[in-house]
Amino acid sequence: MTEQPAPSGPDLARGIALAELGDGKLLGHVGDQDVLLVRAGDEIFAIDAYCSHYHGPLAEGLVDGEGIRCPWHHACFDLRTGEATRAPAFGPLACWRVERQDGRVFVREKLPQPQWRASAPASAPGKIVIVGGGAAGFAAAEMLRRRAFAGSITMLSSEAAAPVDRPNLSKDFLAGSAPEEWVPLQPDKFYEEARIGLRLGTEIASIDTGARHVVTASGERIGYDRLLLATGAEPVRLPIAGAERSHVHALRDLGDCRAIIAAAGGARRALVIGASFIGLEVAASLRARGIEVHVVAPEKRPMERILGPAMGDFVRALHEEHGVIFHLGETVAAIEGRRATLSGGGRLDADVIVAGVGVRPRLSLAEKAGLALDRGIAVNGHLETSIAGIYAAGDIARWPDPHSGQNIRVEHWAVAQRLGQTAALNMLGEARMFDAVPFFWSQHYDVPINYVGHAEQWDEIETEGSIEARDCLLKYKHKGRVLAIASIYRDLASLEAELAMEREAASRS
Repeated sequence: MTEQPAPSGPDLARGIALAELGDGKLLGHVGDQDVLLVRAGDEIFAIDAYCSHYHGPLAEGLVDGEGIRCPWHHACFDLRTGEATRAPAFGPLACWRVERQDGRVFVREKLPQPQWRASAPASAPGKIVIVGGGAAGFAAAEMLRRRAFAGSITMLSSEAAAPVDRPNLSKDFLAGSAPEEWVPLQPDKFYEEARIGLRLGTEIASIDTGARHVVTASGERIGYDRLLLATGAEPVRLPIAGAERSHVHALRDLGDCRAIIAAAGGARRALVIGASFIGLEVAASLRARGIEVHVVAPEKRPMERILGPAMGDFVRALHEEHGVIFHLGETVAAIEGRRATLSGGGRLDADVIVAGVGVRPRLSLAEKAGLALDRGIAVNGHLETSIAGIYAAGDIARWPDPHSGQNIRVEHWAVAQRLGQTAALNMLGEARMFDAVPFFWSQHYDVPINYVGHAEQWDEIETEGSIEARDCLLKYKHKGRVLAIASIYRDLASLEAELAMEREAASRS
């Protein structure tokens, strides 16, 4: 996260000439607060200058009709109301009253923030149960209250902590550059004030789809009118001797992260097993703590399957510049004490070991309930499962993607949140198709990599700019059609690609 800079630009309360708006956006201030002036069609809006997610600079974002998109993590906001219309942002932006007079534009008083609406839609169900306390479950509960749902919301989470900003667990918080108070998505009082019945440490044993209730591990029955399954994924455990040792960690929840931080406190050397996005973010974070880091992975290049060979080589070189030592084309065969034996016969001693070898969706509950499965829970375009009244969102859901024309399942934070938001709207009867373009970001030291779209395979990668210069946009194509793009410091181009994919899919529907 970044500190908001001191106020800059013209004093908008004193007014500016309309011509100064230039390309349609102007950063200024009112008092000591930065304000962004935006022209959309014939109207002019004044909003907070920074995204409510990680304070991304909206002046560098993309205006789309009466909305604006954040350049960093693609959150969307309504210019008229300030509402965060698309995750990963949830908090609204402040809005100011704008007045035009004699060819000049003045920003006046700040407008009041919208409050919770009191009444529910007439067709809304009475009781909604959400199983899962991660990205999708939180986003659904928050959206239900934002959309005036006045019935009961029960959120059943197997985790020990309230919903957290999971990407931070492998990035700033693990690196020691973010305090723990940044990690919760909302403070505890949010759930009480929003009347969300969050129950932590609660395992669900089964679902009675006929009687419409879930059964907890302790035997309690909790009824529902609509049910959202958002159980997420769990780390793949290493099937090797010694993987159960106390200094061998996975990273999925806040407890895992705290354990790794505690172990890193006296560590000299760390071993990361797996060169995935999570694995390499962990490697970067441990290097930030001054620990020697070795990465063992079976592939020839890190992340080549997703980003291609050139970007894979760049990512490896970037980590090597920061002192990470790679052992590629190898696996860990066994762990004995503090020593890991590699498949090639080599040995590595490590004080802390982190396994980042992938995750698998938690499907046992859905399978026992008789829901249709397809390498995930099969849902329709409205995210409803094969049993009416039961929805699925997040890492477990496989949905018909209008962009690729395939049924896909995606394990990305922002995607899980957006799935949860759409599922919430559909549980209220809005019948919305899930058509968001998949998006994720990854941070490696000071280099952000943004990825838009979904390309399981491609036959061409077109590169604009220079990967080595850290200024590039890669287009992943199949038969001439762009399926996905990856970028480094091409934030506006990334947003434009996302919007183009949305419009292309809309034109085919």
